[in-house]
Amino acid sequence: NNWESTYFNFNQDTLVKLFDGAKEIGVDLFLLDDGWFGNKHPRHSDTAGLGDWQANKKILPDGIEYLVKQAEKKGVHFGIWVEPEMVNPKSELYEQHPDWVLKLPNRAIDLSRNQLVLDLTNPKVQDFVFGILHNLLTDNPGIAYIKWDCNRFMTNTYSNYLGNDQQDLYVDYTKGLYKVLERVRKEFPNLEMMLCSGGGGRAEYGALHYFNEFWPSDNTDGVERLFIQWGYSYFFPAATMCDHVTSAGKESLKFKIDVAMQGKLGFDIKVNDLSENEIAFCRNAVDNYKRLQDVLNYGSLYRLIAPYHSTITALMYVDSLRQKAVVFDYNMNVHHGDTYQNIILRGLNPGKKYVVKEINVEAGKWNSFHESGKTFTGEFLMKEGLGWYLNDALTSSVLEVTQVE
Repeated sequence: NNWESTYFNFNQDTLVKLFDGAKEIGVDLFLLDDGWFGNKHPRHSDTAGLGDWQANKKILPDGIEYLVKQAEKKGVHFGIWVEPEMVNPKSELYEQHPDWVLKLPNRAIDLSRNQLVLDLTNPKVQDFVFGILHNLLTDNPGIAYIKWDCNRFMTNTYSNYLGNDQQDLYVDYTKGLYKVLERVRKEFPNLEMMLCSGGGGRAEYGALHYFNEFWPSDNTDGVERLFIQWGYSYFFPAATMCDHVTSAGKESLKFKIDVAMQGKLGFDIKVNDLSENEIAFCRNAVDNYKRLQDVLNYGSLYRLIAPYHSTITALMYVDSLRQKAVVFDYNMNVHHGDTYQNIILRGLNPGKKYVVKEINVEAGKWNSFHESGKTFTGEFLMKEGLGWYLNDALTSSVLEVTQVE
C-alpha cells in the first residue's frame, strides 16, 4: 500500500517506481490508496473530490490502465482504493445530486472527515455506487483487488427518498448496500475485496458474504495489534484479518512482521528507507509467509498465553492433518524479577515426532530459540512444552513445527 509512502502527494511516475519496492520485498500486489481521482475538484486532500471517480488527468495522464500494465510488467498485481458510499460537498456529484445524501433538512450539514454518506436506500444511488465498481473494473480489467473504505458514521440521518417512512432507515441502508454488493459479486465473482473501516466497524458476517477480508483497525502499533488481533480472532478467522506492517509504534521491523503474519500480511512502509539487510529480512519473511499461508490463514487457532494478564503472549496455528504448525511468541515488556510459564503447545499428534525450527531470523543474529532444529514428541510439546526464551522487551519469535515421523 502506498499510503504511508506518499499520502496524497504522488503522480504516475512516483507510483511506478514504488512497484519496484513491492517486487523487491516479494509481495504479490500493489494497492493504490486514496487520492487518485477527481478533476474539477482534485482529490489532493480529504476535503474534495470524493464521489467523482474518474482518474485525475494531471497526476495520472495515462489513466489507471497504464498503472495496471506497468505493475504487471514489474511482476505484481494491481489493486485500488475506493470509498463509494461517501461524498465530499466539494464534488461534482454533490453539485449535481445534493438530495442523494443522508442529512436532516432542518439541521446544518454535519461533516466527518469532510464528507457525507450517500443514501443507499435510494435505488438511483445504488445504481450509481454499483456503476463506480462496474466502470472501474470493466475499463481496467487487470485490477485484481479492491479496498472498499468507509471512513465515517451516520449523523443527522434522514433520507429524502424515504420521506415519512424513516423508521427503518438503518436497516434499509444496509439492505441497499447488500443489493449493490450482490450485483458486484455477480459480475466479478473472483475479484478479491477488502472491507475497510478505521475502527473496524465494518467487520460483520453479513458483509463477509461479499468480501474476502476486513481491516480490523487503523491502530497498527505492533503491541496494540497483539490485543486487537487476539480479540478479533474470537469472531473471525485469520484469513479475513488484514495485518499490515507500518511505521506506527516503536517496535523493530521484525516484531511488526511477526505480528502481521498472524493474518493477511501486508506492508504500508517506505521500502526506500530500508537497509539491504532489512529488505532481505522482509523478503525472507514474505517467502516464509507464502510457504505457510495455508496453515496461517486456514489452520486451527490455539491461544496458548493470553496477553491480558502477562507481559508475554503466544498462539499457534495447526493444519488439519496435524503435520504442520506455526507458533508465535512475543514479549511485550519486562519487569524486574519476571518469571515465565512454559509454552504448552496444542493440537498436535501426541504419538508423532516434530522438528521445531525458528524462522524469520535476522541476518547476523543468533536464534532466540536455542533449541531450534531439535526434535520433540507431540506428547512432550503438549505436556511439558517449551521453556520461555524471550527475555527482553519488544522481542518476538516464530517457530515452524513439522512432523517428521
